Amino acid sequence: MKNRLAYLLLLLCGVLWGSSFIATKELFLTEPSMTVAILITLRLITATIVFLPLMALTRKLEPIRRTDLKWFLLLSLCEPFAYNLCEASGVRLVSGSLSSIIIALLPLITPFAMSAIYKERLRGTVVVGAALSVVGVGLTIVDGNALAGKPEGLLYLFGAVAVAVVYTLLLVRIVNHYRPTTITVYQNLLGLIYFLPFVLITDFNNLQELSYSGKMIVLVALLGIGCSTVAYMCYNYGIRQLGATLACIFYNTSPIFTLIIAVAVGQEQFGWLKLLGVVLVFVGVVLPQTIPSAKRKQK
Repeated sequence: MKNRLAYLLLLLCGVLWGSSFIATKELFLTEPSMTVAILITLRLITATIVFLPLMALTRKLEPIRRTDLKWFLLLSLCEPFAYNLCEASGVRLVSGSLSSIIIALLPLITPFAMSAIYKERLRGTVVVGAALSVVGVGLTIVDGNALAGKPEGLLYLFGAVAVAVVYTLLLVRIVNHYRPTTITVYQNLLGLIYFLPFVLITDFNNLQELSYSGKMIVLVALLGIGCSTVAYMCYNYGIRQLGATLACIFYNTSPIFTLIIAVAVGQEQFGWLKLLGVVLVFVGVVLPQTIPSAKRKQK
């Protein structure tokens, strides 16, 4: 039952992260002064204001052990801080299609990193499944301008992938010692501490030019509560129950849900090639789950 719940929560994670692209695009269209750093900071402020008091009042917030503080600091430095800056810088210089394909390499690289660092057995079904999901993502988003952009943008995007892999390796160290909710709340709080000085130095004027309209507040709140908090809680729970290599593959469902939502609101057209891509992504996600992992065998 716990594994089934993990699958459902990881799919919810894909839905939330997939919808975040639609909401973010709308914010950038309606708020010309909005920057990536400002948006992430506002998301983290919202998440911290809502969940930190809630966790404290319900006594669900576990204290960080002194020996684990360094892992939490590094975890938050990776995500949300370094990852978002690298990804945003890359997307600005490279086409959205190519950016998504490069980020989709994360589940393909993670099993090798887990094998190298934690000596986890490298399973063929995991590698094949991750490879299929990458191809599927490519089919759903590739277009004639897929290779457009500046080469240095690729360095930022590969840097984002490297940061995400390191984040996963760090998360594995602490995920069995703290609740997923606790990890996420501290991750947002520490990420906010990293972002605030950065935003005040680089984007102070842009902060003053934002409209702070009802629409902006609602979209930021949805992103902060749904994508920066609930989605990470689901992802952390999935890694705790299934292990990093299996849970990470679900990351590639987010572009699929972005496509589905975009089609639903009339932003995209749905063709046979994209349908094939959707099928390949879900085959790539399901295939590794058919072979019990070492983590689940130990239970």
